Amino acid sequence: MDVRRRIGILVPSTNTTAEPDFNMIAPAGVSIHAQRLWNPNEISPDSLDRMNSEAEQGAGYLATAEVEMVAYVCTGGSFFRGPEYDEDMVRRIEEASGVPAVATARAAADALRSLGANRISIVTPYPDWERAAMRTYYEALGFELLSLDGDESAYQAGARGICDPSPESVLDFAVAHCRPEAEALFCACTAWRSVEVVDELERRLSRPVVTANQATIWACFKKLGISDHRPGFGSLMESLSKAPV
Repeated sequence: MDVRRRIGILVPSTNTTAEPDFNMIAPAGVSIHAQRLWNPNEISPDSLDRMNSEAEQGAGYLATAEVEMVAYVCTGGSFFRGPEYDEDMVRRIEEASGVPAVATARAAADALRSLGANRISIVTPYPDWERAAMRTYYEALGFELLSLDGDESAYQAGARGICDPSPESVLDFAVAHCRPEAEALFCACTAWRSVEVVDELERRLSRPVVTANQATIWACFKKLGISDHRPGFGSLMESLSKAPV
């Protein structure tokens, strides 16, 4: 009997985008198993702290499914208190689950570096305070942020509302706000439906595009030595089959 490769993901309870994105990219034989972390319909430092207080328990629950690794799938929740914070959270998740772990913010940084990108544009639905924390995080990791623009229209409906705008609206906003001199574009937020338009973004912008969920599953596949994936999700995913993992 074939044994599936099992990946566990920790997602905010309001997020209805991450699981479909992971399942769109994962090939046959790789199954995705989600544990939701409580988050009210808001995004604030307090709500993210409350959500992250459940990460270790959630990782323990995923361990009972005998997953091979755990991904913490929330960009803001992994960068809002700086690089050392997300490193510590990954360590605690690994201890609780007994398997390797990754977190979205650092996965995106690793993905951008793998594509040779240092001077980047970022687009996101995040409000001002969260964009400021994001700038601090990625600049601390050595990136030059040429632009960091937020489409806050979805955020007005709260954390759940970020999942609702169409992929086409994400496409239009991203194309309009990517600086021409940027080496890559990063679409930040695991609730934003950017994965569905990543190929079209790369076609229109003529440069690599990294999205939050795409980067997280890339990091999972890289750690697990999985090079297979469904086509149509950008040059980052294609890079898995072009280089040794």
